[in-house]
Amino acid sequence: MEIQYRTVKEFTSFELADLFLSVNWDSGNYPDKLQIALSNSHSVYSAWDGDKLVGLINALSDGIMTAYFHYLLVRPDYQGQGIGRQLIGYMLQDYKEYSRKVLIAYNEAIPFYQKYGFKTGEDSVPMFVTSLKT
Repeated sequence: MEIQYRTVKEFTSFELADLFLSVNWDSGNYPDKLQIALSNSHSVYSAWDGDKLVGLINALSDGIMTAYFHYLLVRPDYQGQGIGRQLIGYMLQDYKEYSRKVLIAYNEAIPFYQKYGFKTGEDSVPMFVTSLKT
């Protein structure tokens, strides 16, 4: 297996549903919305095993100071192979001059992000208005 990394923003609804549902993210039930969301993202990196989408990360940004890394996901059968590390590395490099890089992590992923300099907020809590389950 040789993983290829791309900066495309166009994906089929099947590719997105398959990837997002592989990690049990409710967003995968809305692949048409995901297509629009990713095409509107400031930047997107994706990981491919041949024609199979196996991971991706996207950033939403004001273009100068703040980048929010909204999605980072890797298919379970590809986790532990450095794909997530490579994807976050691309984003951190692209946004290295930005003053603030933000993400929301599930509790079990906090140690992963801490390796890259992210810290949990001491006096802040993420808040949501959402209809998604995950």
